[in-house]
Amino acid sequence: MSTSVESFADLGLSDTLLQTLTQIGYETPSPIQAQCIPVLLEGHDLIGMAQTGTGKTAAFALPLMETIDVKLMKPQALILTPTRELAIQVAEALQSYAKNLPGFHVLPIYGGQSYTIQLKQLARGAHVIVGTPGRVMDHLERKTLNLDNLKTLVLDEADEMLRMGFIDDVEWILEHTPEQHQTALFSATMPEQIRRVAQKYLVEPREIKIKSATATVAAIRQVYWQVSGMHKLDALTRILEVEDDFDAAIIFVRTKTATVELADKLNARGYAAAALNGDLNQQMRERVIEQLKSGALDIVIATDVAARGIDVPRISHVVNYDIPYDTEAYVHRIGRTGRAGRTGNAILFVAPREIRMLRTIERATRQPIAPLTLPSRADVTNKRVAGFKEKVAEVLNAEGLEFFANIVSQIAEEQNVGAEEVAAALAMMAQEGKPLQIAGEDPPPARPMRGDDRRQASFGERDEHRPRFGERPAFPDRGGDKPRFERPRDHEDRRQRTPPTGDMVRYRIDVGREHGVQVKDIVGAIANEAGIESRFIGRIALYEESSTIELPAGMPSEAANALKRTRVRGVPINLRPDEGRPDSAGGERKFKKKPNY
Repeated sequence: MSTSVESFADLGLSDTLLQTLTQIGYETPSPIQAQCIPVLLEGHDLIGMAQTGTGKTAAFALPLMETIDVKLMKPQALILTPTRELAIQVAEALQSYAKNLPGFHVLPIYGGQSYTIQLKQLARGAHVIVGTPGRVMDHLERKTLNLDNLKTLVLDEADEMLRMGFIDDVEWILEHTPEQHQTALFSATMPEQIRRVAQKYLVEPREIKIKSATATVAAIRQVYWQVSGMHKLDALTRILEVEDDFDAAIIFVRTKTATVELADKLNARGYAAAALNGDLNQQMRERVIEQLKSGALDIVIATDVAARGIDVPRISHVVNYDIPYDTEAYVHRIGRTGRAGRTGNAILFVAPREIRMLRTIERATRQPIAPLTLPSRADVTNKRVAGFKEKVAEVLNAEGLEFFANIVSQIAEEQNVGAEEVAAALAMMAQEGKPLQIAGEDPPPARPMRGDDRRQASFGERDEHRPRFGERPAFPDRGGDKPRFERPRDHEDRRQRTPPTGDMVRYRIDVGREHGVQVKDIVGAIANEAGIESRFIGRIALYEESSTIELPAGMPSEAANALKRTRVRGVPINLRPDEGRPDSAGGERKFKKKPNY
């Protein structure tokens, strides 16, 4: 099928879903959506090779929605994801697609969340389950999740699940699903183990491969603002005021309604702004673009499709007010600036839960996107005052001020004040609804999200790009009746890393080399099930029958309880405090710090 499909209506989706897509701002299917949706609607198994950020969630979610029987409150679709962040993201997407499907319920289940909450929600019933392999496997074993009515199974980011050590859990789940169901596997790459899983569990799958042809313009400065502590509109106006080289801007939002609403709000704040969306006829569209070119407008608020083909040299800024759904849309958006050899500016607003998409964009464009510090009240005030002074200076150099100077003298005499006080009163009157000094307080700075200067926002949000872990040389292990001294033998086990700061507690788990476990398997399971980001995980030492791992003292009880039930390569790890070990002198060494459940 051609990838140049212009409308979702050409793909065979129901009128209800088409109406929903229009309401949420989807206008043209991406290449992977155009190719995958018809295949899945026909009932075929599918292997989709596409990078994150190409729109693949809608590619499998929309056909899946067509198969749901809302009257049957039992799981009819299961979507496996490598991380809880992706599980939440996919569940939110499904919920948005079900806008016109009353009674539809999607349930995300993942490690780090209370079992009590999940058990209640599962008992209440859900049509679609989106979950991480470990937690889904756990519920299947407990028989709290029943897949007898399963129609569709989706493996999302299969190569990432392999990298994190979950592929055995995935196969276990596949073996415990009904024989008759549709399976879709999506992966950015196709390692041999993923190919083997596909050959074993998919039936005559159709294979679709989408190349991510994304590049960006080096002349464009790319920055992001972490949405935090202030409304996006207030942040937008601050940024636009302080940007030195601002001339004109296109602001991208997701929906047609949002274009009109934001344009009205900006006009009320003194900006020359207009909406550009698919509801405008060609004549009105051309008029808006011409006004932008001539300077009658400075800001256009647009949807992705409505902005296609815009080439206005004076566009100095592109603002992604709503983060795009895929990387291709981002590249097309920022391509509206920095044209014809000029420099341009691209600003991206990112909520904490959208950090995953930010990283995907960085990988696709092969360029880092730097954090932007929100201008302070003082910054905005100084900018406004500087502009006001320029206007006053221009008037002072003009002729014909004698008449007005006489008026100022009369006012000063009548009010018994100096000329400076009269000038101050006139300056206050001249603010024209835009005060030179803005009121309110500055929000606290947003906590950095990642990297050395952009750390994760919280204990429970881990870094998607998990570094490879090794361990320090192992310590003696008390196994059987005799103390014995073992050292990790694998080269990977001996690698060093910067230890985490803060008090740590050492735990023992019941998986080791004899189970084929590797360090990355333990890191993936701990990070995914307990939501502990990698920088909080300390030393890991592998032995033959068990391993030890250092985790932060004061670990939340929910995380500790989740880890007690976690499996690595299908084996329950049975996490518990490591009571002690013989030291090099043969004595018993105890840890002072005990777990705080």
